[in-house]
Parts: sequence; C-alpha cells; structure tokens
Amino acid sequence: MKFGYTIVYVASVAETLAFYQQAFGFDTRFLHESGEYGELETGGTALAFASHGMGDQLLGGRYVKAAPAADPLGVELAFVSDDVVAAHARAVAAGATSVVVPAMQPWGQTVAYVRDMNGVLVELCSPIGA
Repeated sequence: MKFGYTIVYVASVAETLAFYQQAFGFDTRFLHESGEYGELETGGTALAFASHGMGDQLLGGRYVKAAPAADPLGVELAFVSDDVVAAHARAVAAGATSVVVPAMQPWGQTVAYVRDMNGVLVELCSPIGA
C-alpha cells in the first residue's frame, strides 16, 4: 500500500484551486470538466479537492464540513517552505486567515498556521533540521 491522495471536500473546487495557487503557489494539475473534482501539483502525494456535492454522493453527507466560522477540524495540511515568514505573508495577502504567526519552535522548526477560504487549517513550516 502507498499513500496516494489527500482529498478535502469544499464548496467550490475551482475557487479553491485558484486560492491555493495564489496563496501557496501550487499550480492546478487537473480540474474535471464537471468542476466537482480537481488536483494540485504538490509533489509526490496529490492534494485534491472534491465538492460537497460529491461528498454527499459518496459518503451520504456523513462528514463534518470545514467552515470558516467554525473551529478548525482536527486535521491540517502542512506545507514546507524555506521562508515561512514570506509564505505566511503571501497566504494572508491572498485571503487566508492567520491563526498563529511564524514562530521558532523548541525543536528548531519555524511554524505558522493559517486557515484557507474554506476554514481548512494549513501549517506552514520550515524543513525539520534546517
């Protein structure tokens, strides 16, 4: 077995893909013609988005939808950057909500948190040991 995808259910796949390009610099790999599913160019593991409509169809709507006004879900997307301060500033300028400003952690990693347009928690971090 190998890890293939992380799929996040969102209100608008196309808008989310555009946001992730502007906020984090990821290009769109694929957007299905239906607009119900899309993927980003993120490296070895695909980060994908599917519509809540697809979530309703596949899961019978039995999942907790992320929402900007609600507390973040107990899961995060983590993006590694050599310049967490600049990555945080770029994300906020693109409309992400700052949760925790960049700070050096006791283990030597710089970490910040933002929430995307859907309320999904995103960690921005330096490489461990860098």
